[in-house]
Amino acid sequence: MASAVPAAAFAQDIGTLPQNLTAWGMFMSADWVVKAVIIGLAAASVLTWTILLAKSLELNKAAAEQRKMFAALDGARSLAEAAKLPDCAGSPLIAAAKAELKLSSDALDDGEGLKERIASRFERIEAAISRQMTKGTTPLGTIGATAPFVGLFGTVWGIMHSFIGISEKQTTNLAVVAPGIAEALLATAIGLIAAIPAVVIYNHFARQIAAYRALVADNSAAVLRLVSRDLSRGVAGKADLRAAE
Repeated sequence: MASAVPAAAFAQDIGTLPQNLTAWGMFMSADWVVKAVIIGLAAASVLTWTILLAKSLELNKAAAEQRKMFAALDGARSLAEAAKLPDCAGSPLIAAAKAELKLSSDALDDGEGLKERIASRFERIEAAISRQMTKGTTPLGTIGATAPFVGLFGTVWGIMHSFIGISEKQTTNLAVVAPGIAEALLATAIGLIAAIPAVVIYNHFARQIAAYRALVADNSAAVLRLVSRDLSRGVAGKADLRAAE
């Protein structure tokens, strides 16, 4: 007779358990704070994959343009000839070299000072291009660093809420406790799902951007070689420099 009461209480508890223990079912039955955490993490995950798609297209296109430009510069005999090539049209490197040549037209140095000034301009252009390509990747680092902790916050809050429910029901039966804890742990799982790809993609872009900077540096060196070649030609080189202006 004594065991009839616990059995009845257990049956009542079973009747109040959530019937749908899938990820969606646990989300729908979770506390509102846990739901807000999961929604935020899901949005961060969507942002991660959006950045992957958009940045990959941007980097691939930019890298292809730099490779074409290097092939054109490497085959050109002078800066004036390179400036007329379609693959070099609109290049900030050639524009910077032409601007410095124009400003230094009355300089009395032997050409080394000119090349140093052009190289200085190229360094700033490379830095600006690097900053431009890095834009959009910062959220990946933020998501990778914070998502696990946000998910952990949702788990801690959910477990606290579960323990409060256990106290109210005055039962420690595992069948009653487990669903609430599972709902709380779902936030940690979503946090890891959001963080791990973000870290991997961030590191991937770091390598891709470094490779792109190397391509820009190669083109800078190619333009500087053209300027040096023009300067070494003497009178013919000066004519090419005037044409480049």
